[in-house]
Amino acid sequence: MQVDAVKLIYFSPTETSVKIAVGIAKGVGAPKVTHMNLTVPQARSRSFPPVTEHLAIIAMPVYAGRLPEEAVARLRRVQGNGTPAVVVVLYGNRAYDDALIELRDLASECGFVPVAGGAFIGEHSFANDVARIALSRPDASDLDKARDFGGAVRAMMNEAASLSEIASLQVPGNVPYQDYKRLGNIAPIIDNARCTNCGVCMMVCPTGAISLRDGAMVTDASQCILCCACVKACVLSARALKDERIDKLRGMLVSKFSERKEPEIFLAK
Repeated sequence: MQVDAVKLIYFSPTETSVKIAVGIAKGVGAPKVTHMNLTVPQARSRSFPPVTEHLAIIAMPVYAGRLPEEAVARLRRVQGNGTPAVVVVLYGNRAYDDALIELRDLASECGFVPVAGGAFIGEHSFANDVARIALSRPDASDLDKARDFGGAVRAMMNEAASLSEIASLQVPGNVPYQDYKRLGNIAPIIDNARCTNCGVCMMVCPTGAISLRDGAMVTDASQCILCCACVKACVLSARALKDERIDKLRGMLVSKFSERKEPEIFLAK
């Protein structure tokens, strides 16, 4: 089975998931690579064309050991049509818990055929210059491993005459999945002395939670998923995630999960 076309499908507010998806695609080496970005606010209601490429790479972040509810809802509107898929999750150096098996099952539900899976590390949403939780990851080493993974996927696909020759993909995780624990009514705060109303935060917010009202940026905390895309995109440091619950969680992550973890990959063989 030659792979001549790859579709990258991703929910990637802080661009860690898409970086790994692109790295894997480079390793696959297909001459045609196209993108389906599920991150933008318009993806909440947008219709997506059925996937017809030879291989899909589906990448999503891990939030509290599960897939983000927003990402799940958006992927459910994509039709896989029996396309083989690489399923990949990005987690912030703690654990990916049930997220990878959840993505494998979700991809199957959408009509894809998962043939490989990976758990890579991306900078934690709550990371900052003080709490350096997987800061600046994925890094060069991670991207090298993503390309190597893509090469292994290509070799596996080339060896198989049809999908029926590829076994079911087995990945770590539990079914039923652990409960999704979302911290509600929290959102990054704005330093009005620094903010110039440039609008970058509005553009990167995947849920459209940020708007300009009466000459000031306003965030709807009920719509915030704590991805912190707005915090990381603001070059003026005018946004910060400051909350007693977040500070406590951030401190725990620093104390228990600062040791570097490495990617894990799984092939359906």
